[in-house]
Amino acid sequence: MSMNLTKLDDKLSVTGQISLDDLHEIAEAGYKSVICNRPDFEAGDDQPSSEQLEVSAKELGLVFAYLPVEIGAVSAEHGEKFKQLMIILPGPVLAFCRSGRRSTALHELAKQDTAGDQHPVSDACNWGNAFDVVVVGGGSAGIGVTASLLKRRPSLRIAIIEPSDKHYYQPAWTLVGGGAYDIADTVRDMAEVIPQSAEWIQEAASNFDPNNNLVNLADGRAIGYRQLIVCPGIRLAWEKITGLQETLGKNGVTSNYSYELAPYTWSLVENIKTGKAIFTQPPMPIKCAGAPQKAMYLSCDHWLQNDHLDEIDVEFNTAGAVLFGVADFVPPLMEYVKRYHAELVFNSNLVRVDGANKVAYFEIKDSEGNVKQLAKSFDMLHVTPPQMAPDFLRNSPLADASGFCEVDQQTLRHPRYLNVFSLGDACSSPNAKTAAAARKQIVVVAENVLAEKEDRDLTTIYDGYGACPLTVENGKVVLAEFGFGGKLLPTLPLKPTSASRFNWFLKVKVFPWLYWNGMLKGKEWLARPSKTR
Repeated sequence: MSMNLTKLDDKLSVTGQISLDDLHEIAEAGYKSVICNRPDFEAGDDQPSSEQLEVSAKELGLVFAYLPVEIGAVSAEHGEKFKQLMIILPGPVLAFCRSGRRSTALHELAKQDTAGDQHPVSDACNWGNAFDVVVVGGGSAGIGVTASLLKRRPSLRIAIIEPSDKHYYQPAWTLVGGGAYDIADTVRDMAEVIPQSAEWIQEAASNFDPNNNLVNLADGRAIGYRQLIVCPGIRLAWEKITGLQETLGKNGVTSNYSYELAPYTWSLVENIKTGKAIFTQPPMPIKCAGAPQKAMYLSCDHWLQNDHLDEIDVEFNTAGAVLFGVADFVPPLMEYVKRYHAELVFNSNLVRVDGANKVAYFEIKDSEGNVKQLAKSFDMLHVTPPQMAPDFLRNSPLADASGFCEVDQQTLRHPRYLNVFSLGDACSSPNAKTAAAARKQIVVVAENVLAEKEDRDLTTIYDGYGACPLTVENGKVVLAEFGFGGKLLPTLPLKPTSASRFNWFLKVKVFPWLYWNGMLKGKEWLARPSKTR
């Protein structure tokens, strides 16, 4: 070779600055990976950018990594990152900087850090499965952030780990339960929404090994990554309510939180003329915190319009102490509670269902904290299931005390594993768990992932934005938009606490179209965060 290479061990060689033309020679020499340790646009001679090198390297089948280190600033943190790259990259590897000295220093630091390591480099992962970015979860957050990353950097090699072959637009299931939307319009094949240049790994994740940059799969494979985005969503824990699973979809027991059950909700609403209808809400966190009461409002509106409401006792049992977590929206919601003559029962949590006898059992806490169990008969029971982080996340090193992926709520990066990010329902940020929140988080994560990749400061900040279109009647919606601390963050200059037909039009027509054609395609309309630093 024309370049002066220094072989440091069986896997790694180092050299000085390379050109785009040198990459052909590097590939022909049998190297599988290239590490760039020289910052872009460093003072001195002309040099190709890391992005130019990465594009050319991938065309030649080389894996490319960018770990820039300024002259005289080789730190222990850089050494740790270099060690992780040597674990995940297929060998042999060629690392370079201007002279090769920084790459050599990084190798020395990595060797010191590796002493006593129980995971030999050669056995750490399957080299063919090392990706620039691995995204765990093919829901709205996972598909959306993948599309946005590829819009910014088409050369990225991204894998999406998702076992399901279907993708659902879940925000419309409440409308389905209210007779205002076709369930068939809420589902598409997963293959149709996965970005074309991303690799879909159709298998379930079983656990995370962030110390070795690996995601372990249920089939025994280990997928290596340079950066990880955790967005598997939230798990519906139906089993937490005794007897519920055995009676779902029959005996008047339903839930709009299920694709299969939302049509049954509408069937019950249409056919009930008298009796008692109970709607439940479990302890937080849950996705779309307004959905439990939206089911009640749409049901009641149908009964009111068909002159059945006076013959139906409606009761809303919530484990919380308030109707809605953002105080500004409680007064307009209470107007609808009064219109529908619904009884609100606070601090009341559903714990058991006897479907055959149509009896629901609630644990009710009084003002002094005492808990008693109360049985209530029903003709219709709409259940919102308890919800929790997926088991493989909750039991991993990435989880916080609540089981969700720990993140800095502004940058959405993990505080201990700096190449790990999270968004959507699975992350620990204290925002409302809605698709609208994910839409804003996508931009934050996409920009900060690239900043971390290029060793830049993370300047894109999430303000906690979430939105809940509260369908208070068929034809009107209160569009609740808010951020951290309940701060109102309306997108349009309209009164945010008023129910309107325009908001209903947005909910039923505009938002689904934007979801399929914008959010999942990497088009970030009205999704830019308001804060940077």
